[in-house]
Amino acid sequence: MRYIDDSVVMKRMKTRLNRNKGWKALFLTGTLFALLCLVILLVRIVTQGVGYLDWDFITNFASRRPENAGIKAALVGSIYMMCIIAPVSMILGVATAIYLEEYAKKNKINDFIRMNISNLAGVPSIVFGLLGLTIFVRALALGKSLLAAGFTMSLLILPVIIVAAQEAIRAVPQEQREASYGMGATKWQTITRVVLPAAIPGILTGSILALSRAIGETAPLVVIGIPVILRFLPDGLLSEFTALPMQIYDWAKRPQEEFLYVASAGIIVLMLFLVIMNSIAIFIRNKFSKRY
Repeated sequence: MRYIDDSVVMKRMKTRLNRNKGWKALFLTGTLFALLCLVILLVRIVTQGVGYLDWDFITNFASRRPENAGIKAALVGSIYMMCIIAPVSMILGVATAIYLEEYAKKNKINDFIRMNISNLAGVPSIVFGLLGLTIFVRALALGKSLLAAGFTMSLLILPVIIVAAQEAIRAVPQEQREASYGMGATKWQTITRVVLPAAIPGILTGSILALSRAIGETAPLVVIGIPVILRFLPDGLLSEFTALPMQIYDWAKRPQEEFLYVASAGIIVLMLFLVIMNSIAIFIRNKFSKRY
């Protein structure tokens, strides 16, 4: 210890502490700036849209007059579309993740598949809209229907769910699988009774984020030609419909200033829809987290 100069040590420690304080202040500033922008956006939306948000707004169809405009067709259409997207994307996504993690062999072909699935999660949504237009709208002749839109949006969020499910399944300790095999369970019994229950919190976390993205996407719906104004409700899977993002987009681009307030009211409804949907998923996730 005699060979260590205390003054040099204290000088270096002071430099490191000052550097740490500088980075801390920078990160705190960035966080506060993002929160400030979010608060300003929310305050503006609420103050502009709360005046138009009433029961008539929920139960009325779209109108050329802002005071009579409603969101009934768009709200029902979004709910129906999510009823297609959620089961299709989650069943296919989890099944794909189970195969890749539990059954597929470790070779270059499967590694190439995994890499491309991860890359698809970052592809712009309009590309999936073009894919849906080519396959579902034209090739399969589904038209501008609920089914075509649901399948298109399922393709959009499918890579995100697959990657999240893979990470959740991979995080289950190998010792749990070996203990299940030691008790005489088959591979499928081990997956369904040991791996999946333990991985459900992680799977639901990724699914929540993916479904939240799907409910707010506009570009794929524009590409496949979903109408912006309808005065009737969908009566089947092949029926035409409109969705909340399309309705809000139409109101926001109109020249009348009153429609901007109507669009803000629509955004509030969309955010409430997201909060309710995410709350249900978080409740299910927490329930499984406590159990496993």
